[in-house]
Amino acid sequence: MKIVIVGDGKVGSTIAKQLSTEGHDIIVIDSNPRALAGSGNTMDVICLEGNGCTVTMQQEAGVPDSDLLIAATSADEVNLLCCLLGKKLGARHTIARVRNPEYYAQMNLLKEELGLSMAVNPESAAAQEVSRLLRFPSALKIEPFARGRVELVELKIPENSVLAGMPLWAIYKEFQVKILVCAVQREEEVTIPSGDFVLHAGDKINITAEHIEIEKFFRILGLFRNRVRSVMIIGGGRLAYYLAKELVAIRARVKIIEMDLERCEYLSEMLPEAVIIHADGTDREVLQEEGLEKTDALVTLTGMDEENIVVGLYAKAKKVPKVVAKVNKISFHEIFDHMDIDSFISPKTIAANNIVRYVRAMQNSVGSSNVETLHRLINDQVEAVEFKVWEPSDVVGIPLKDLKIKKNLLLATIIRQGKIIIPGGNDVIQVGDHVIVVTSGKPLGDLMEILK
Repeated sequence: MKIVIVGDGKVGSTIAKQLSTEGHDIIVIDSNPRALAGSGNTMDVICLEGNGCTVTMQQEAGVPDSDLLIAATSADEVNLLCCLLGKKLGARHTIARVRNPEYYAQMNLLKEELGLSMAVNPESAAAQEVSRLLRFPSALKIEPFARGRVELVELKIPENSVLAGMPLWAIYKEFQVKILVCAVQREEEVTIPSGDFVLHAGDKINITAEHIEIEKFFRILGLFRNRVRSVMIIGGGRLAYYLAKELVAIRARVKIIEMDLERCEYLSEMLPEAVIIHADGTDREVLQEEGLEKTDALVTLTGMDEENIVVGLYAKAKKVPKVVAKVNKISFHEIFDHMDIDSFISPKTIAANNIVRYVRAMQNSVGSSNVETLHRLINDQVEAVEFKVWEPSDVVGIPLKDLKIKKNLLLATIIRQGKIIIPGGNDVIQVGDHVIVVTSGKPLGDLMEILK
């Protein structure tokens, strides 16, 4: 597919990197030559310097013949104008990055008028992910499928756990819980396991099941914790605003510490249910005065990765039960794995994953199945993809044990008319099913691609 991306900042470059690795023809437009030089040297993309909001620049980039135009600059108004212009010039699909809460709240009304296929809000999407983590704080990461009916949850096996030394086939026999371990990270090695795989203490495992079964599993292991009731947020940017809105809705007590007085006044007006503190949230005395050690969770959302990590580590040293830190430089994931911080989030990565899912669905709009949901796991080394089966194919109606499925791939879940099936060898895929596939191999665009 031919894809034009306007904006080569954090979000734009992340999108370009992910899409270029999937074999698409990517053209990146930006007015910053230094950013373009970095992308041109590290990715297989064409870089054009200029203003992506002009007819001349979009024509030079080939927007009239493009399959998709993505506007990912830092200005919402510029992104919306780029998409409106691109649609008028002939782009088949357009996606705009929209961050302003006031704009984003009315996107459903504006999509048709602007010709938008999709609006992406990295901060809002990240806030939803953090909210899920705080509702189920025992998990390191939670990814929803089938509109929330199925969850994929990451946890770390503690020392002296009953799971240590246990083969996967024995989990149901021992605990009577309907879960499936679909990916395991042991140090730097990632495995899509079979039933004979033996778990070790320290392993990070990803399990998929209904929420009630996952909760039951955590209770059996002695890892379950009730959702948080008080949350301290460091930094008062857009992500903090969206997160506070999510938390207030579930009646959590929210305190935001922000250095900028004008921003504090805005947050006080927009979030009357939250407590807004004008102070330096990275200052140790401020944290102590505001009751860090008595809060259920700390979320660090400043613009500096280093500050978020340091404050997060300090909070864990003070025994705060749940700590989540925002990071932009996810390329240092090997270091994060060894830090005593419960969860890390990256808004730009979440936004890029949403766009990749949309692109996969576009590619396969005439196939037998469509990509409904896509999540990347274990530092992007594993993908979990949800397909909707629309019509008969070579994978439909055949017992799974008789399908010749590729290596490093696992059929994790089948959702049929609201019923959750952890598949066995005698189960079959039917038209109308949602099927979740986990793979560490080549990215999947169609369910048929699971076959050898």
